[in-house]
Formats: sequence, structure tokens, C-alpha cells
Amino acid sequence: MRPTKKIVTVAALLSLAACAPSTGGQAGTLNAEAEPLPSASVDAAFDLNALVEAAKKEGSLLVYDSSGDIEEVAKAFTAKYGIAMEGVKSDTPQTAEKMTREHAADNVTIDAAMYEDGGVLMGQLIPQGIVRTWVPADLQDQILPEDRNPLRALSKATVFAYNTKLSPGGCPVGNIWDLTESDWSGKVVMQDPLGKPTVLSFLTQLDSHGNQALEQAYQAKYGEPLKTEEKSAAYEWIKRLAANEPVLTGSDEDTSGAVGAPAATDRKIGFMSISKFRNNEDKGYTQATCEGMEPFAGFSYPKYVAIAAKSKHPNAAKLYVHFIMTEEGVKHEIGEGGISGNSTVKPLVAPAGLSDWKGQLFHTDPRSLVADLQNRQIMSDFWRLNHR
Repeated sequence: MRPTKKIVTVAALLSLAACAPSTGGQAGTLNAEAEPLPSASVDAAFDLNALVEAAKKEGSLLVYDSSGDIEEVAKAFTAKYGIAMEGVKSDTPQTAEKMTREHAADNVTIDAAMYEDGGVLMGQLIPQGIVRTWVPADLQDQILPEDRNPLRALSKATVFAYNTKLSPGGCPVGNIWDLTESDWSGKVVMQDPLGKPTVLSFLTQLDSHGNQALEQAYQAKYGEPLKTEEKSAAYEWIKRLAANEPVLTGSDEDTSGAVGAPAATDRKIGFMSISKFRNNEDKGYTQATCEGMEPFAGFSYPKYVAIAAKSKHPNAAKLYVHFIMTEEGVKHEIGEGGISGNSTVKPLVAPAGLSDWKGQLFHTDPRSLVADLQNRQIMSDFWRLNHR
């Protein structure tokens, strides 16, 4: 007997995306161009005190996040409002899958979530009505219009980092093409792109708006224009990097340990989240961003916050969104470096070697995140083909 099809899961949608051509959409596939999202909701008669009282009556809150920092956010939220909040660290794909299934079963436990994978959020979860965007009315003027739907809680960064103890004179590489040379074979440590959506998105974004910078960096290093049989400079760099035997890890923590731990004796370049710079203080690591690296020292990406459409604690979820959009809430997420989605919240610290967020980083274009999702399988296959 054929089972009844109740829901198209995130995994199934990713499979559809894998079948889609990179140049456009087909029936039954994700479109390369993002469809307009449902409007973000803003309560016309917003009253923060009334929201707090309504949230207290609901009694509890569950929020998922890809960062363990959510546990500190939860402690601060509970201390401030007296509402029991649980923060759970969960990889974005697993969070999206769980929220999709809970929505279909009308058995929602996750009230809100933080999403680093903007493609899944904008291409699947919001259009399907699984989650929704709510913007605090009293903070609306502090949030740029382009950051309101979906609501960007903050931006984070992944950077090329080195061990300052082993290289006291500064980063031993000054050009991104250096990482493709034999001198660095087996000495670049990074999360496997196939398991890290933000890194995979970075690779696809390089092809969409990073080719000129890559070509200029190649010219600066080798003194001649890049010649390639690949579709672009981005694909050529990705191919060379993958073939240069990078060491792939399952977490940024493992990458940080391989690069900056006190016991490290071999110089390596790590590609890791700036959040791992906390290890310098917590564990005695010696690591810093490759400052001055051309054409950029890493990439920034947005992290969004959304509420489950069928949340059983909708007011508590709204109060959490309000909290994370203030310095009091977001400081636990940007403690080691990051940019709040609230324009009035200033960066708390400058990560070692990353003094110019705007100038040193390649910046993810949110308008391309749905296209990233569609092209994800194409890039995954290309990486698999070239990684030894």
C-alpha cells in the first residue's frame, strides 16, 4: 500500500534543488531568483510591557541555534524576564528538518530559531509558512530596511587564521592563491564544505560576485592574467584548493585546535569562525586573522531570527526576538566579534587581526541566498570531484 505523502521535507527539497540547472528554475524545482517573501509582521499597537506580561503567562520558551552561545543568551533572558528559556545548539539543517516535521504534525516544540543558512530560510521555511518574520515595532527604525525581512539578528564571519606563536612576524600567507600552492598542501584546515552550509554558500557566492577580485589577486601574485578552462576564476580557485589536500574537520573547534593550540608545532592556516578566537583567552591558544590577505581575509554572512508559525508560546518567542535585537541579548552572540542587525549596537570587540570588517571581508549577498540553495548540489559535486 502506497503511503500518503503528507509533506515535502527539507531533504527532499534539497534533492529537488540538486536536479535543477544553475541557470534558472524548472517546474518542481527551486527558482534561482527569490520569490517575494510574505511581509514581515509588525504589531501596530506594540507595548513591550504588555508583551512581557503575556510572555510570562505562557511560561517557557525553546530556541534552537547553530551556536552554543544560545545557552548564554537563554540564561540572560531567563534572568531578565523570569521566563524559563532553553537554548539548544543544533546544526541548521537538522533544525530546519525538525521544524518542518513539527509544523506538519501540528506538534510544535521549537518556538524560534536562529538561522545561518539563509537559503533554506528564504527559499523554503518562510514561503512554506513554517516560520515567520516578526519585527519589534519599537526597534524598527534601528534596523535597516533590507535587514527586516527576514530579520537579520547579526552577521558573523569565517576567516583565514594562523598561529601567532609559530609565525610571530604575521600571517605566512598574503594571497588567497597561496593556499593552492604545494607549500600549503595538507596544511589548510577547514570544515568540510559538504557539511557546513555557510562555507558552501561562500563558494557559490564567490562565483556570483567574487571573480573580479580573485582575478586581480591572481594577477598580483603571478604577474599574468589567470587562464582557466573552468567557468570562472572562482571555480578555478576552488578546484585548486580542493586538490591541494586541505584537512577537513567536522567543527570549527577542531579547526581551531589544529591551528592555534599550545601544543601545535606545525604551521597551518585555518578557515574558521571568529567565535573560536575565544579559545585564545579560554584555552591559551595563539591565533589571529590573516590581516592584509588579498583579496580578502575571510567572509561575512548574515544570521537571521524567525518564529515558528505554530509556536505554542508566540509572545515569549516575540520577546526573545526583541531581546536578541538589543545589545543586552545579542552581546552573547557577538562577544568574539560580529555585527548586530540593530544599527545602534556597536561591535563589542575586534577579533585579533580583523580590524576592518567592511574592508577585509568578502560579504555574502543576501539577495543570492536562494540561488545558493539551488546551486548547492552543483558546487558539492564539484568539490567532491576535485578533493583528493
